[in-house]
Amino acid sequence: MNSTKQKIIDCAIRLFTKHGFGAVSLFEIAGELNISRGNLTYHFKDKDVLLGAISTQMWDKITKERNKSRQLPSFENLHNEVQLYHKIQKEYAFMFNDNHVLKHPLLKKKFKEMINQTVEDNKAAIAFAIAAGNMRPEPFKGIYHNIALNTWMIAFFWLSQKTIRGENKSEDAEAIIWSMLIPHFTEKGIKAFKAFFGEDYLENLGEKFEPNIENFINF
Repeated sequence: MNSTKQKIIDCAIRLFTKHGFGAVSLFEIAGELNISRGNLTYHFKDKDVLLGAISTQMWDKITKERNKSRQLPSFENLHNEVQLYHKIQKEYAFMFNDNHVLKHPLLKKKFKEMINQTVEDNKAAIAFAIAAGNMRPEPFKGIYHNIALNTWMIAFFWLSQKTIRGENKSEDAEAIIWSMLIPHFTEKGIKAFKAFFGEDYLENLGEKFEPNIENFINF
């Protein structure tokens, strides 16, 4: 991709993230770059074409990063997947925050494919952990399917919830996901988990819960 096209894409991502996809025109992008609208439309005839180029760049980065991971469906890959979502969401924030973009015909099918594959990968990681003796068999029907689905939802919508609730430095998407999984670990699984993340990780998953009912209910 030539440098002018990349500059347009980078500028568009920045403005779309700041103001929203629907609120930014090609004229405004051209003005930000100090080029004519005609020069911009020579490269991208309309916003849909520009969005398509941005999405192609994003999918290429996702594919490249995923291909770096080991093919074995381990929890290391789950960790890598959550970190990848975090990285991509920071770089292409408007794609994940704008419902109109998520439903855009150029993106809807690709997002659906990515979501379905992520949930299946999460299931594979759980199945592998059970086979390796790191997780117990499913205690009740539906538990592990729900965890696989919730793992995707937490990672995918983490940026959106931060926008709604505000920044909370003590909360971390991956720690919340592990909080769902760790209660189902065997002793072997806990040992393997500590070997990967370190001894102190389990002590820092989030804020301590105070079970005093008086903290929540005024009698």
